[in-house]
Amino acid sequence: MKKIVQFCRECMGELGKVVWPSRNEAVASVQVVIVSTIVAALILGLLDMLFTEALRLIF
Repeated sequence: MKKIVQFCRECMGELGKVVWPSRNEAVASVQVVIVSTIVAALILGLLDMLFTEALRLIF
């Protein structure tokens, strides 16, 4: 039990050293992730559609 308590104290100490991003930085990061995800989904969807049509022409 002592080790668990010590581990929790050390974790709290380390979390105190973390430099957390500001709200604006966090929002900007989330926006980048959302836009990147949408772009990737559109590209993959387009490729899927093209390959599906190509296979329909072949078979």
